[in-house]
Parts: sequence; C-alpha cells; structure tokens
Amino acid sequence: MERMGADNAPKVPGSETISYGADPLQALDIWRAKGAKGPAPLIVFVHGGGWKRGDKDNATGRFKAVHYPGQGYAFASINYRLVPAAKVEQQAADVAGAVRALVDRAAALGIDRRRIVLMGHSAGAHLVALVGTDERYLKGAGLSFADIAGVIPIDGAAYDVPAQMSDGPPIMQKTYAQAFGTDPVRQKALSPTTQAVAPNAPAFLLLYVQRPDGVRQAKALGAALEKGGSRVEHGSFPGEGLKGHAEINRSLGDPGYAPTGAVDAWLKRLFAR
Repeated sequence: MERMGADNAPKVPGSETISYGADPLQALDIWRAKGAKGPAPLIVFVHGGGWKRGDKDNATGRFKAVHYPGQGYAFASINYRLVPAAKVEQQAADVAGAVRALVDRAAALGIDRRRIVLMGHSAGAHLVALVGTDERYLKGAGLSFADIAGVIPIDGAAYDVPAQMSDGPPIMQKTYAQAFGTDPVRQKALSPTTQAVAPNAPAFLLLYVQRPDGVRQAKALGAALEKGGSRVEHGSFPGEGLKGHAEINRSLGDPGYAPTGAVDAWLKRLFAR
C-alpha cells in the first residue's frame, strides 16, 4: 500500500545531485550509464510513501542505481514536494520538472533525451502514470508525450482514485483523503485511468504483485490505456500484502529477481525502436 514507499536501503554512491526547483525537496540524484557509447537512455524513478513521505536516499532500493547504469542506462531518482505542504498536482508537476532539468542537461550528462522512461513505486506509480496520461504536467515544463518513451508504474493501487477510495483497504482511507480530498471532479482529474484517453505516453509496463486492489486497478488502467492507443504490457508477480508491495520495489534490479528480467527485456525492446 502507498504508505510503504521506503525500504531503508542506503543510498548507492556515485551519483550527482541536481536541484530542479527552489524547494529543498525539488532535487534529484543521477547515476551515469556505464560504458555507454554515445548518449544513453534514461530511467527516472519516483519513490512512494503515500504522497506524504519517502525519500530518494532510502526509497529507491539498493539495486536499481547499480543495475540500470550497468545495463547502459542513466538512472535518476527524484525527490518531490510532499503532502500536505504540497498538493498531488504539484507533485506531478515536480516529476515533469525533474525530467525537464535532465533534458536541459542531456548533453553534459550523456543522456539520449528521446529515450526516457518514467518508473515509480506505489504513490510514485500513481504519479508517473498521471504524468504519462495527462499531458498538462509535461506541457507545464515545456515538454510533451513525445519526450517520454515509456512508463513503468510499480504496484500502484490508486490509478482510479474514486474507486480506490470507495473499495480500497480501510487502512489507507485517511491517506487517500489527505491526498485527494473529497471533490469527485478533482479525484477524477487525478486518476490516470480516467485520463487515459488519447493521447498518452506511447508505452506502459504495469508491474504488480497479488494484492487484489492493485491487480484490479492495474488491469483497469491497462485496458483504458490500450483503448487510448498506448502499447501496454503487464508483469504480474508473486507477493501479497505489504510485504509483497515492498519487496517488488526493494528487489527490482536484483538480477536474481524475476521482475528485473521482465523489465530488462521490455526496456531493450523499447529502446531499440
């Protein structure tokens, strides 16, 4: 569930920190691609934490910042402003603003600005899915869906906010109410499944474990995205409850963990286009 964004893994060394706004939380770390010949694809990771907590220094997991640069990709992990000091709309704008800052530094960082993937876990999965379906956030940063090659939401469960607030786990209802309020119009506006009419980012890989609400929400989002014209693949993996929810984030990037291979194969196909 969305409150389980952090796994207390230590920050992987070797990054460069970039500020993309005036707020101290508007900052990101980037690890450059290893052995890249020419500009490298970029993965931008957005942590979870119920929209109100989490941090790039301990919620990214210990494998991603090693594995993806080793695969020849640049890897960035961002912080963003948190609820209640900021609204979810501002968080989505922060995701887009972080991408803009990286695009502006693409030449210096060795990034291929035309091969960028957004990846996020839990609340971060919701945010990357929102940015990948509602173009106003990218447009606010001077970007568009043409600047995003694909999106990987990891075990989110709030792609349809009103549905999750109606039938999601009782333990999360206060968190949802704090993030999304009581206005049904706003709730729908912040729902990637509702926003997933064309246009959207061109490709999505939806990863999830066996939490009933997460599976239900991911399948509904996938169907809406396909109807909207995006290419959609699903990665359904073992794991239940909070333990499974945390594990898919904590272990992604571990070569021995099944979702890692699924993501690697998808990225190779995507970046080969």
